[in-house]
Amino acid sequence: MNIVENIREAIGSILANKLRTILTAAIIAIGITSLVGILTAIDGIQNSINDSFSNLGSNTFVIGDIEEERGKKSGVAQKTYPPLTFQQVSLFVKNYTVGEVTSLYTQVTRFAQVKYKSEVTNPNISITGGDDNFLYVEGYDLEEGRSISPYEQQNGSNVVLIGQEVFNTLFKENERVLNQSISFLGSKFKIVGVLAKQGTEGGRADRAVIVPLDVARRLAKNRALNYKIGVAVKDPTRMDYLMGEATGLMKTIRKDVPGSENSFDIEEKKSLAERLGEITGYLRIGGFTIGFITLLGASIGLMNIMLVSVTERTREIGVRKAMGATPKRIRQQFLIESIVITQIGGLGGVVLGFIVGNLISNALADTFVVPWLWMLVGFLVGVVVGLLSGYLPAYKASKLDPIVSLRFE
Repeated sequence: MNIVENIREAIGSILANKLRTILTAAIIAIGITSLVGILTAIDGIQNSINDSFSNLGSNTFVIGDIEEERGKKSGVAQKTYPPLTFQQVSLFVKNYTVGEVTSLYTQVTRFAQVKYKSEVTNPNISITGGDDNFLYVEGYDLEEGRSISPYEQQNGSNVVLIGQEVFNTLFKENERVLNQSISFLGSKFKIVGVLAKQGTEGGRADRAVIVPLDVARRLAKNRALNYKIGVAVKDPTRMDYLMGEATGLMKTIRKDVPGSENSFDIEEKKSLAERLGEITGYLRIGGFTIGFITLLGASIGLMNIMLVSVTERTREIGVRKAMGATPKRIRQQFLIESIVITQIGGLGGVVLGFIVGNLISNALADTFVVPWLWMLVGFLVGVVVGLLSGYLPAYKASKLDPIVSLRFE
């Protein structure tokens, strides 16, 4: 009795017991569905998080002055360095030609009051000056209006973008906001756009007023400003390389001695995305654990059904042994039956898991994913479950005495 004949006999036995096969496969399918479905949903949510934080500027790094708290190590103050000048940061933006988007910006104040007619905001509004790429690099979207044009940037026009909190404070519902004039820091500005709401993590944008960079420098009235350079990285795998290139260029511009510590700060802005990535990692472990427990129950059910099958077919096993079937061939047949049943269930479980997982991820995060890895894992898990669940019944069948088996009723 060769392997092909064993496969034929196993499939014949499965077809002869359709209802039992369907019920057994359904048990496996439920386990695989929970495993693939949960992991697919988590992958979809993870992709949505990555996209969201890419839009919030998570794949960026920022170059700026060394802040006082960062300039301390073990409670000992480190060497201080002169701030980045406008000429230095402008030279960097001009020469950093590696195909990424760079933005030069500065903050005039975080404690401004903005006025419109008789309405006044609290003195907690941030006045920020940014260049043409500022909105893109920071990941800010516009809810209404337009961005500041290159012409307005070049000429230092008194135009402004306002955040949602500023908008809600100064304007009534359905009141026209575009082209209206607001005032702060002793100057009047025309509103050309309203930023989309950023929410809790991006709340600073909701209390922001953005003006052209040259206007910000004028509002500072010769006061030294802390300039920052934001670099948006399209491919996160190149982050380390691009930060290294930026560090080298800025050290050259700052005339830092080769091998010395940086006289400026360079930091990757993705700590929040990393924290959420860790959370989804824990969710993935939890989902895998839940799926594993479900599959464990399914494998026990399969083993029980296969043991019942061995008992029912004791006489058949005796006949085959009497005709020369070896214990190895008997074990092989029952293992093949077990694996085929689990693969039927596995196929159904993978399909259902794919559908259920995407329904969940679409409902929670509006994403669609094709989890090739988890689908492959689902099939492999089915094989393993089939082997583990079928081995004990197969071993029991192979050890039956043929004489005793032939007399079994």
